[in-house]
Amino acid sequence: MIQSKPMRYYILVTIIFLIFSCEKENKEDSIAMKNYKMEEGFEMEVIAAEPLLKAPVAIDFDSKGRMWVAQMPGYMNDMQGSDEDKPVGSIVILEDLDADGIADRSKVFLDSLVMPRAIAHVYGGLLYAEPPFLYFVDIENDQPVNRIVVDSVYAADGNPEHQPNGLLLNIDNWIYNAKSNFRYRRINDVWKKESTTFRGQWGISQDNFGRLYFNNNSTLLLGDHLLPNRVVRNKHFTPKKSVNKLLTEDQRVYPLHATTVNRGYAKGILNADSILIHTTAAAGLSVYRGGAFGDDYAENVFVSVPEGNLIKRMTLTFHGDSTSAKQAWENKEFLASTDEGFRPVTIKNGPGGGLYIVDMHRGMIGHHAYLSPYLKKKNEAVRLDTILDYGRIIKVTKESNINTTQIDFEALTASQLVGLLNDSNGWVRDRAQHFLIFKNQKKAISELKTIALNTNNEIAQIHALYVLEGLNALNFDLLVAVGEESSANVVGHAIVLLENFASKRNRKKALQLFKKMIQRNDKTIDVYLSSSFGKWLPHDRKAFFHNILFMLKKHKGNSIIQESILSGIGGNEQEILKGLQLVSYDDAHFLAALKEVIQMREENMVNAIFSRKSLNEDNRTAGAKMFFQICASCHGSNGEGIEGLAPPLLKSEHVADVERLALIVLHGLQGPISVNGVGYNFDLTMPGLIRNSEISDKDIAAIIAYVSNAFSDEPQVVKKERISELREKTPLSKGEYTMPELLQFSKN
Repeated sequence: MIQSKPMRYYILVTIIFLIFSCEKENKEDSIAMKNYKMEEGFEMEVIAAEPLLKAPVAIDFDSKGRMWVAQMPGYMNDMQGSDEDKPVGSIVILEDLDADGIADRSKVFLDSLVMPRAIAHVYGGLLYAEPPFLYFVDIENDQPVNRIVVDSVYAADGNPEHQPNGLLLNIDNWIYNAKSNFRYRRINDVWKKESTTFRGQWGISQDNFGRLYFNNNSTLLLGDHLLPNRVVRNKHFTPKKSVNKLLTEDQRVYPLHATTVNRGYAKGILNADSILIHTTAAAGLSVYRGGAFGDDYAENVFVSVPEGNLIKRMTLTFHGDSTSAKQAWENKEFLASTDEGFRPVTIKNGPGGGLYIVDMHRGMIGHHAYLSPYLKKKNEAVRLDTILDYGRIIKVTKESNINTTQIDFEALTASQLVGLLNDSNGWVRDRAQHFLIFKNQKKAISELKTIALNTNNEIAQIHALYVLEGLNALNFDLLVAVGEESSANVVGHAIVLLENFASKRNRKKALQLFKKMIQRNDKTIDVYLSSSFGKWLPHDRKAFFHNILFMLKKHKGNSIIQESILSGIGGNEQEILKGLQLVSYDDAHFLAALKEVIQMREENMVNAIFSRKSLNEDNRTAGAKMFFQICASCHGSNGEGIEGLAPPLLKSEHVADVERLALIVLHGLQGPISVNGVGYNFDLTMPGLIRNSEISDKDIAAIIAYVSNAFSDEPQVVKKERISELREKTPLSKGEYTMPELLQFSKN
């Protein structure tokens, strides 16, 4: 009798094991990968699939290397998006019961969620986004406990295509997001929220240095040239050349077949064979930091292109003060498929050095508010809307270089965690850094300082510096020593961290150090010195003014250096201007920018990221709400436009003429357009709202009223009756207006 209960237990476990083994085998047999073309030398494997998953959109890994998945089955269940507001979403844990690398069981962690869109394992719990909230829960025995609201206005109501997501823990210990201008961090159990640059649309990633990368629908890759928040510290200055920049002009994609895309009718979208030419729905991306693909793939960027059923590979080149990118190949992709259900939406680094691709595997990926009549008609033939209730995770590995070792971070000592800062896999290094901080492993401080001073591994040095920062264990002398001996990349971080010790007491030693750094004549060092001198200026005005002047002269005409200086000198602009005038400094561009910042300060005008507490901060009218749902994703929430996607609305002559604006909103716009003398030609067509039967004349009048009020010096309105009349003023093409036609209409 004593042994009967354990025996029954083992029999039950054996039965469960066999059941799940059969399920796994059946899943593998049911998924045909012959329609997928993988780059030579790489292998792909479906490690989780339906019925374990349904519409996955985001993943992360816990301390044991298990995958957690956010699922959004309520998105586009039909052509009307009927289930968007239903609590059918969930977050699940995938388990590999037989240790063969394939998930056998999906265990629900949280269910009854409405459109969950992002997750991150941080501080021993789970951070997750369920609009409009950002929540954090502790985890006990795989169950959520002690839920708190981190941000009650994390995401605005509206279109799920254009809500914040990402939750990327960067090397600087802050958590960043796409489609948001806020970052988060927990210090002494208190959550902090700070303004940061507005970035991208869906997905965000970082390189080993800590620079951030993102994109939007029609732009494969955008990025910040400098570390986060280096050029937005002056509230009265808005950088234009340093952040949120297009890293390559090449938006070509090379699908294996003719895919069904929303704007396929527009000129330049498809070639003569109906093959997609440029991306129209780029999604999640990842800078590869796994260390297992070889040197040629180190810090390459992999981009999801779901409308083309492919994954693109891009290479980065670092120029010290900036970054550029190019496509790895012409006329081929890293991974492509003829399976039109293949919808990669997210890519992640993870355990073992592999790349993990989240395949939502859904027919309709465009939100119903944007669906064109063209796509609706196409769908009648191909019935993409019937591809539902699927979901897959694909793991990509390099042949003969597969690491299956699992690390249990919870079981590691402080010393073992420190050792992992040298690991080749960036995911491992990131987790080790974070564990050392949130576990408050101050016993590791001595070892961390040794790594911070060891110039044989610059990546480990940077990680060690930020562990020490997170433990509040940095000191001025250590950073000076690091700055004297290390590589340019490490020195850049040391300069940033030294600002915490800017004081009259430290100024002489800092000046000596900065002199040595300047003598190295390195652009990476120069750009971070330029960003930092202003913070030291109050402690020795003469010496640091001359350092600023030196950088301006050395890098005359370099916009990124100039923006770094303007960001750092907040509050001292008048003093800098007077000093430059005394020495007859003659760079007209910088002087004009400096005077503009002074004027912004005098008028108490700030960079928009500091005036907005959330995406739906103010009491918006119906027009404002619709603008953020429909228009802001392309034109920017501040109306400043998005590079490579749409022109600015702010002070545009096309906004000042509200009837012209009404024609654009109603009927759409195609071809090049000029705004205040600047030409824009994105090879894209803005669809008109006239085709959307759910948007009334009253709605369009409200949108125009908001846009005119928000982005024009002379707000105007158009009555809904006039909107009705303008509906009949169709372009000659019966499609979208062109700029010449709009100008002709204005003359009449």
